[in-house]
Amino acid sequence: MDKQKVIEELNRHKKQPYLDYRLKQETENFTNTLFYTLFDVNTPVAENLEVLEEKFKLLVDLACWDLEKPCSKVWNNYVACLPSVLEKLNLDADAILNCDPASLSIQEIYMAYPGFYAIAIYRLAHELYIQGFPLVPRLMTEYAHRQTGVDINPGAQIGKSFFIDHATGVVIGETAIIHDNVKLYQGVTLGALYVAKNLQKTKRHPTIMSNVTIYANATILGGETVIGENSIIGGNAWLTASVPANSTVFHTPEIKIKTVSNA
Repeated sequence: MDKQKVIEELNRHKKQPYLDYRLKQETENFTNTLFYTLFDVNTPVAENLEVLEEKFKLLVDLACWDLEKPCSKVWNNYVACLPSVLEKLNLDADAILNCDPASLSIQEIYMAYPGFYAIAIYRLAHELYIQGFPLVPRLMTEYAHRQTGVDINPGAQIGKSFFIDHATGVVIGETAIIHDNVKLYQGVTLGALYVAKNLQKTKRHPTIMSNVTIYANATILGGETVIGENSIIGGNAWLTASVPANSTVFHTPEIKIKTVSNA
């Protein structure tokens, strides 16, 4: 083996010479510190905000390739919005406690529910997303995705008192809009009808109005699809068109009884 030749070939085939994986690692570090700052009683807020600011400066250095973007000015705006984010997350936790008969305490929601964790990281990432901070919001939600099985794009718009039960397998696309008091169960997909690059920056994912419940493994597709308020979407339902308010949609299984021969 010609080691030098192998090295030259590897370098030649590396198509992303500026792909610095420290950004991924430091984003995960920042996310963990941010989560503990907001929720852990033993983590001092004042001190940790200074720690977070230093961590954020490193993210700016790694993520802001376009010098024209004022990434360094994002931090103050971000810190200012954290109280409102925490207020929303407390409402999410209350919604889970009030809706799930298996929940024993509010502490259990914050510490043990993967749905709550995924929502928390989404809300924290979304605020950076709407400020145009590059890549980091997506890395934050992908970090939560890896830990919980819940894939929420940071561009999605989600209202108050959101509840994801069991969590695993939930997918919420970039342009999905979810209003207040919505409940999702495991395996729900809010996706696009089809994928094409020219659809970027268009609404591709559905709108879910307030007080809707969507049960396990239901799939709702399309940017023009609207699920009217107070509706119930049953498990395994497949929707590509809107339904009016106060609807109940369910999947009817086909049951075939096997006949037994007497022979």
